Amino acid sequence: MYQKLMETAVEARKNAYAPYSGYRVGAALLAEDGRVFTGCNVENAAYSPTICAERVAVGKAVSEGATRFTAIAVVGGAGENPSDTCTPCGVCRQVLAEFASSELAIVVGSPDRFAVHTLGELLPLSFGAGELG
Repeated sequence: MYQKLMETAVEARKNAYAPYSGYRVGAALLAEDGRVFTGCNVENAAYSPTICAERVAVGKAVSEGATRFTAIAVVGGAGENPSDTCTPCGVCRQVLAEFASSELAIVVGSPDRFAVHTLGELLPLSFGAGELG
């Protein structure tokens, strides 16, 4: 299952818009209902409006009615083939925490060699709705 999710992330990465950094990222997000939503990073010359692949995938999923997730695969790197272990940034981890448990599988690497971490490992002591009231 994770290998297929990684392959889907590699395909999504092909659409990345990264003219400034050259670092292209793809993500494939697995919803509890079995649907997969993809995303790629979209850079902007002003930098701060740049959006990460993971948040693109979450936005697409939520706009299609999916709000609970079980896994996300993330691939990234410069050049044609993903070459780096690319984990979600802190902002993306927090966004994922809004829609998934601490057991969300975060799959990083490449389709033939990947590692699986949990959201809880990568975002301990996250801030959530429970802290608001």
